[in-house]
Amino acid sequence: MLDYHLHLWPHDQRDTPLDLEQVAAYCERAAAAGVVEVALTEHLFRFVQAKGLLGPFWEADPAAHLHGSMAAYWQHHATADLDRYVDAVLEAKRAGLPVVLGLEVDWYAGRMGAVGDLLAGYPFDVLLGSVHWLGAWRFDDLDDPVSMAEWPAREVDAVWTAYVDALEELAASGACDVLAHPDLVKVAGHRPGRPQEWWDRIAEAVARQRLAAEVSSAGWRKPVGEQYPAEGLLVRLAAHGVPLTTASDAHRQEEVADRADELRALLASIGVDRLQGFRRRQGHSVPVARAPAGVAAGPAPGAPSGNGSDPGRGQEPS
Repeated sequence: MLDYHLHLWPHDQRDTPLDLEQVAAYCERAAAAGVVEVALTEHLFRFVQAKGLLGPFWEADPAAHLHGSMAAYWQHHATADLDRYVDAVLEAKRAGLPVVLGLEVDWYAGRMGAVGDLLAGYPFDVLLGSVHWLGAWRFDDLDDPVSMAEWPAREVDAVWTAYVDALEELAASGACDVLAHPDLVKVAGHRPGRPQEWWDRIAEAVARQRLAAEVSSAGWRKPVGEQYPAEGLLVRLAAHGVPLTTASDAHRQEEVADRADELRALLASIGVDRLQGFRRRQGHSVPVARAPAGVAAGPAPGAPSGNGSDPGRGQEPS
């Protein structure tokens, strides 16, 4: 198994320490769950280099009432240095830890070429592609009242269409290797009555660009209460021959390898026994290993765990 989506810093933490002991603790927890390799994939927007290149992209959105919230979000987050982050992960690799160097690359409308140019000079192993906002609207920021107030004001089908439009642009940009949490737009529980049209478009975009797709336990910690992607989308991805990674999208040590056994069961249910690992942005096959002896299997995929979310620590953007 893999955990190919890990963050070093929670979203409520502005400081950005780079600590080899933290990485070692992540690896130890992952190994206990039968995870053989992890990818450190901090958000691009946490780095000052991204702020200088991309800000203030949100001012192009005519929804001016959202500009202040996004500006404050970037001011809070963009404090780390990308060069120091890369050096720290490379140090962890040299120390023999089972880590690969990654980044979570968000979508920026019409600016993905500039993002690709920025990242081209770094020795990344894997780049995740994500859509976390539409214009100035952070649709998955569950802790931001301004963002959440937009959901009742918007038509759900239109939001899904805009989200998939963005995913298609991101996938075609060449700036990522794996599409992270492919149906993240459902995070707050807003889903169209018939999502098949959007599932088809997502699966076709990933397959067309020969990307991998992520199967993530993070959705079980959110109001939507199910994994990313939904089973119907996962079946479509598998039918298109899309290679898969697995992930927790952890922002804290206790979330690393979260519900890995349930992800194993989910993959087995659709006949998937290989995952896609990466080195220097080239894919290779990794077996879906069995859980180590003594590790209890969680509830079956889709079964409730509490209320489907953790109000204390599960509401962070992915």
